Amino acid sequence: MNSIKRNLPFIVRLIISALFLLSAIAKSFPLWSFEKQIVDLGIVDWCLSHYLARAIISLEIAIAVAILQRHYLRSIVIPLTIFLLVAFCIHLGIQMFQHGAMNGNCGCFGQLIPMTPLEAFIKNIITILLLLYVWKKESDLPKGQNRFSNLWLIYSNSALLMFVFFPFAPCSIENEEIKKPLPVVLFDSHSTAETDSSVLAGSSGIAKDTAGSALKKDSLPKADPGPASMVSKFSEFADFGGKKVNLDEGKKIVCMFVPGCDHCRDAAKALVALRKKQKIPPVYIIFMDEELFKLDEFYKETGCNFPHTVLSDIPKFFKLLGNNASTPGVFYLWNGNVMKSFEGVGANQFKVEELAGALQKGSK
Repeated sequence: MNSIKRNLPFIVRLIISALFLLSAIAKSFPLWSFEKQIVDLGIVDWCLSHYLARAIISLEIAIAVAILQRHYLRSIVIPLTIFLLVAFCIHLGIQMFQHGAMNGNCGCFGQLIPMTPLEAFIKNIITILLLLYVWKKESDLPKGQNRFSNLWLIYSNSALLMFVFFPFAPCSIENEEIKKPLPVVLFDSHSTAETDSSVLAGSSGIAKDTAGSALKKDSLPKADPGPASMVSKFSEFADFGGKKVNLDEGKKIVCMFVPGCDHCRDAAKALVALRKKQKIPPVYIIFMDEELFKLDEFYKETGCNFPHTVLSDIPKFFKLLGNNASTPGVFYLWNGNVMKSFEGVGANQFKVEELAGALQKGSK
């Protein structure tokens, strides 16, 4: 019993160390999710989120290590850790006031262990109490033996570890609008077979026979030509599985998915079911460069055969998806105009019946 009592402060330090190490590892897989959370909170933009996310995780790793040693343990390490937890508690308090105590995932343990703001707040308070206990029971090394360089070495090595194992290319597009090509010419009679012609100019009714001559307009029912053509934010994506596509021509459905996202798979299944019930525009998928090894699994499970392309620039993927938006994203385009859009799993989540209604309305 005396042995346990004597070693209890160090056991508590081990628990705190494991907690911070778990938090750091959980935020790192996937790291883009933590970066997006920082951007959604409005702390920094995508360009700086790469650096800040790695700096925060590095600090958690450093705390996990520093709490186990005694250099400035009582005078710097524990007070700094308590200060950070208090700051997080204030942030969580604001989130609970604005969005509710049980809504959303605070991101403390990334996607590994989802926690509501209230759960995270309670966890932080308990950790603060444990730190206060350690602060009372432990001490720094004897005067003259403490080395601040040890703490700096711990953090610098932690940061080096994060930047080496999670490299990234410095961004150049986040602080400027997504560059768009010049407008394309619609209704071009010289279009080649490489251009997607499954839906021409909003189903304008200009059909071509095998000789390439157009039927008389008065022999066909008049159809809605749709809104005036414009260059959409998706216009730069023209290659889907080796097929040249003009997303701004006629009607298209553009999906923004992650291969391992269950909600994305549900959306794809719903589109497959809708296609069996009624005629829908061609569907194209822009996959985020994450969990690409699950692509075959995605297609097998959903039963879809929609052509796709992969966007490796994750910040750009979310910029296209929309501010504070999340997957799955589904966009109904007509001549480059966004007629209907869905994103995430909240109020604006994908509803196939709403998409079907928008398509029928546009076909009249």
